[in-house]
Amino acid sequence: MNATITVLPRRRRYPSDTTDAEWELLAPLLPAPACSTPTGGHPEAHPRREIVDAIRYLVDNGCKWRALPSDFPPFQTVYGFFARWAKTGVLEHVRDQLRRRIRVAAGRCPRPVTAIIDSQSVKAAETVSRDTRGFDGAKLINGRKRHLIVDTKGLLMTVKVTPADVTDRDAARELLPELRERNPELTLMWADNAYTGLADWARTDLGLTFKVVKKPPNQVGFKVLPRRWIVERSLSWLMRARRNARDYERLPEHSEAHITWANITLMTRRLARRKDQCQAAEPPPIAA
Repeated sequence: MNATITVLPRRRRYPSDTTDAEWELLAPLLPAPACSTPTGGHPEAHPRREIVDAIRYLVDNGCKWRALPSDFPPFQTVYGFFARWAKTGVLEHVRDQLRRRIRVAAGRCPRPVTAIIDSQSVKAAETVSRDTRGFDGAKLINGRKRHLIVDTKGLLMTVKVTPADVTDRDAARELLPELRERNPELTLMWADNAYTGLADWARTDLGLTFKVVKKPPNQVGFKVLPRRWIVERSLSWLMRARRNARDYERLPEHSEAHITWANITLMTRRLARRKDQCQAAEPPPIAA
């Protein structure tokens, strides 16, 4: 007689693990398992929630794939899901749906009409190939540059990772047409001095108003500038995930995926916290 082995779910033990409220948000947004589709496939050996928890652990703590704790699924399995979801656009779908839910909850239009663009240069580890890295002379950084576009709440709309020697203007000319195609409601883009000279191109080719927020001529030291502080705050949010403190990825697309995962975690926590607050504010049921 064959004995039946019951596999118990992994106990939640790390700060990066999803809560039940977060998993209720994420689970419907992930693609259906291959075994449940018409084309068929093998049943997945590990629960999706454990896969997501493993990815979030790696992004939050910055460890190597091979150094994932043993209570997670094998790192080869986790990496396979990470790479596949990054390649097939699953992360972009999850990111956009969560962002829309936050905007609606805040009384905003689900699709933003105003966005802010900026970049950040980070050092690259030795695992980053010479072909995908460069030297940012202004920041004196040998590595890669992250080009982010966020909405007015600081939530990620798109990200592109390039060698650090790619100028902000060149990256914007590549990034903005793709974003404009996916977000036809977008009409206004704010930027800093590094993007000066794009206004005519953006208006003519994209139908997009491009405005540069310049520093006051008499400014001394640091000063918070209108609208620009929003994307700078978003960059600081992403740097809380230790995997994003430096670029270790051989593929720039995987760097983009780590940044997107950090933003997804931020949004699920915000939505779950709002849900808990709403439930706590509900009056108790009246006894019969």
